Amino acid sequence: MSMTTSSATSGENVPQVPADEPPPQASTAAVNFLESIVPEVDYKYLTFEDHLVTTSDNGKELGEFTVSIEPTKHKGLECFLVHANSHGAIDGVPCGTSITAYVGNNLETYEQQHHEYVKLENCPLDRKTFIVKQDDDFVVNRVITQGEDIQRSSKTMKAETMKGFISEGSNLLLHRLFVEKGIPESMQLISFDSDTNLCPAIYRRLEERTQTVEKTELKVYGIERTINSAIDLPTTWQSYFMEDGHLTNRVQVGSPVTMKLSFVPPYVIRDEEPAKPTFEKQTLRWEDDAQLYSQFLDRKEELKADHAKYMHHHPELKALLADFMQFLLLRKPDDVIAFAAEYFAAFSTSMPSPSPYLASNSVTPFPNSRTNTKIDQLRAPTR
Repeated sequence: MSMTTSSATSGENVPQVPADEPPPQASTAAVNFLESIVPEVDYKYLTFEDHLVTTSDNGKELGEFTVSIEPTKHKGLECFLVHANSHGAIDGVPCGTSITAYVGNNLETYEQQHHEYVKLENCPLDRKTFIVKQDDDFVVNRVITQGEDIQRSSKTMKAETMKGFISEGSNLLLHRLFVEKGIPESMQLISFDSDTNLCPAIYRRLEERTQTVEKTELKVYGIERTINSAIDLPTTWQSYFMEDGHLTNRVQVGSPVTMKLSFVPPYVIRDEEPAKPTFEKQTLRWEDDAQLYSQFLDRKEELKADHAKYMHHHPELKALLADFMQFLLLRKPDDVIAFAAEYFAAFSTSMPSPSPYLASNSVTPFPNSRTNTKIDQLRAPTR
């Protein structure tokens, strides 16, 4: 419905941008914005449909306008399918626009078909524009039919000159993204004018306002887009959105046609992460818990059975401990640990064997035997 008849033909009759004119470039802020997009986060709630009615300046309904965005794949690449359709009649003349575009996560256009028509009685006008990205080039083909006259044109543009290019399809997704992330200052991208000449595309935020839909007051957020053509007057669109990104109003400045929301759509439901619960630290009294106490008894019996089994398979353990305890009680040493270390060192295979001659100088483990005179006689040197 935004099609105009002021530039109905293409080719030699349409003025072109001078060849020596440098191509427009996207601003640094705009490039940074595109590079900052996180698809898994920023696009999470932007895939839905919009339905608006087209009305004249006196409120007469003329047609409808729909936009749908959904995730898909194009030639194996993750992207979005953007489809927009506008049709109706102005002053009894049927006219309309349809857009089908495959847009990448960074808003790069992989392919777009843009069809505009005005069914004038004597001279119907039909304009089709095809944009296809091929390797490092963009190929733009146009077919314009006016009455019986058919004109075709084609041009190829290098990818480096198309950095920051926003097609009509990616522009619809970009508007929703602005509602989600906000619009940076100095937001200049590049786009096509009505004759597919590259032009600066300026975006700016409009003041918030309220819009009444079905007796419901909605707070809406505005975005203005201006295409500054080098060979024609600037073209400006103003669009307003609900907080969740639903389009509520769209108008081309100077046009008698306005697209308005006729009913309040359901808000896009967002999956808010629930707050993590906090638990106060409590003293554990497992003896008072029947389940924990039962588990304790079961584990206790399990360990006792395991220990008994081990001792049953190693009877030497009882004999060894019995000997040690008996020897310990006989000696009653002050340092039990040192005594145990000396006692069990004899069982170690890694300890060097002491000299047998050292035994005669060691203290006897039987102090009472010193009163045995026969032993003392044996210890006396032979004369």
